[in-house]
Amino acid sequence: MVFFATYICKRPIEDLTSGFRAVKADIARRFVSMLPNTFSYPTTLTMAVIRGGYSLTYVPIKTARREGKSKIKLFRDGSRFFLIIIKIATLFSPMRIFLPVSALMFFTGLGWGLFKIIVMDARYGPTSAMLMTMAVVVFMVGLVSEQIAQLMYDRNETRE
Repeated sequence: MVFFATYICKRPIEDLTSGFRAVKADIARRFVSMLPNTFSYPTTLTMAVIRGGYSLTYVPIKTARREGKSKIKLFRDGSRFFLIIIKIATLFSPMRIFLPVSALMFFTGLGWGLFKIIVMDARYGPTSAMLMTMAVVVFMVGLVSEQIAQLMYDRNETRE
């Protein structure tokens, strides 16, 4: 998940889950509405601060090793963690999500169509056309989302 968060934020992220955060109160207040009531608030806050354009410094800390069994469930909590990263990405940098999805859909449709024509000696089918059309729609939704995110960011900048 750290790799994905690093991709979304365009900056190396060393720690998403420790829970130790020191943030100026006025900066943290800007992101309070985004913070979930679950264990993932450190992830949300870290990514929101970075994608919001604020500086972030990692300071090493020493803690005692935890004893006992972890309460975190890999699939349940991992999927929730992944969705939080997607949420932050779509709020601050939507094209980091929409562009790869759109490209994957487009090239899958193109590849399937060419495979049918060249290998199967069949006609270019509706599945290929649908995938390529949906890729354009997903890309356009990404562009609109990017513009909305930029407008929100610009509006926040003028209020300060």
